[in-house]
Amino acid sequence: MTALARIGLAAYRWAGIIGYPAAGLVLRARAMRGKEDRARLSERLGHAAFERPHGPLVWVHAASVGEMMAITALMRELRRSQINVLLTTGTVTSAEIAWQRLKNEVIHQFVPLDLGPAVRRFLDHWQPDLAITVESEIWPSTLMELHQRQIPQILVNARLSDRSHTRWQRHPAVAQSLFSKLSLVVAQSDVDAERFRDLGAWPVTVSGNIKVDTDAPPCDQAALSTYERQIGHRKTWAAISTAEGEEKLAAMVHRALRASMGQLSIVVPRHPDRCDEIETMLVAQGLTVARRSRNDAVTPQTDILLGDTIGEMGLYLRLTEIAFVGRSLYQGGGGGNPLEPAVLGCAVLAGPHVENFRETYQALVRNGAARMVRDAEMLAKGVHYLMNEHLVRHKMADAGMEAVQQMRGALTTTMKVLEPYTNPLTVKARLEPQQAAGE
Repeated sequence: MTALARIGLAAYRWAGIIGYPAAGLVLRARAMRGKEDRARLSERLGHAAFERPHGPLVWVHAASVGEMMAITALMRELRRSQINVLLTTGTVTSAEIAWQRLKNEVIHQFVPLDLGPAVRRFLDHWQPDLAITVESEIWPSTLMELHQRQIPQILVNARLSDRSHTRWQRHPAVAQSLFSKLSLVVAQSDVDAERFRDLGAWPVTVSGNIKVDTDAPPCDQAALSTYERQIGHRKTWAAISTAEGEEKLAAMVHRALRASMGQLSIVVPRHPDRCDEIETMLVAQGLTVARRSRNDAVTPQTDILLGDTIGEMGLYLRLTEIAFVGRSLYQGGGGGNPLEPAVLGCAVLAGPHVENFRETYQALVRNGAARMVRDAEMLAKGVHYLMNEHLVRHKMADAGMEAVQQMRGALTTTMKVLEPYTNPLTVKARLEPQQAAGE
């Protein structure tokens, strides 16, 4: 067994899965269960669906929707520099959003399984000049294969959660062997930067959170007008990016306020494929549900508008001025992204478990744009208060938009530190057509 293979085995054993190289298949299969496009399964084994374009190519990997949307502006900057972009994602949802947002600006493939043969097949075909990974995706086989081929791998918008950092610290030799192979880490915060340095990454710089520089999510104006007309003067609030269990809490909040407020509650689960069971739960509690995917009308009797479509967060958030951001009320959730509701003028509420967006929430709370709640009772009181106190609600919304503006700039910083890697590719792209013409 080679030294690199031993490092990979140690990494997978650390993750709690014995057996290499099958461990890579198990790890990524777990991450993708229920999220496959069966017509494109061969891409998981590294088989390409397209020819490699002529000229320099950067491979950008964004695991899911949030990461893909965060990196969209960066990919467009690369394209403006005449560099081809190959985007890989790990879920069907992210693939659909990529098509909606980018169309033919980039080539999309599903990321190969972290198995040596699949990774080598993928790299043999695409031959990227540079690999850019978003946030915290570390796959041993892929990382080591890129290192062997002397293809720089850069982690941008990088973060390490408290739990991940603690787990890596227990295996310093494995961490050092892997993280030292990164050519550059562009971290979200000083805390993240220090954690990456502690695990062996170098050099490490800080950019801020690229997600702050993302445009406000778009929406279907016709659908927005229709819903606004149907909702009329009813008060609204939204529970977005909810995890299992939080929809039940949203239902409790709705029932607690319904008699006095007569509000419409908008519930947008993080995973729309859970919406059948969520609807069943809501109906069992005596609530009337309208589903966006069925184009159900919102009537005066409708209790819940269930947002079960992909890529329409901009629509749901424009229907309210109060947003509870989920994945935050239960330990281990990590918190959802509060930037979208903040940039669209919503007062933000969230639970205490927001470590994935710690600095962002700190900035919003410091500016008076967000408030933290402990449980369903406190959430109900917060929603009730904001529905009745429109001056407070509008002050929080204004503070959120101001805070977002103050946090912008991460994309510019990231593009600047990438220049030593991207400028030569731009020069190469410009020279190759001239050389071809001379021939």
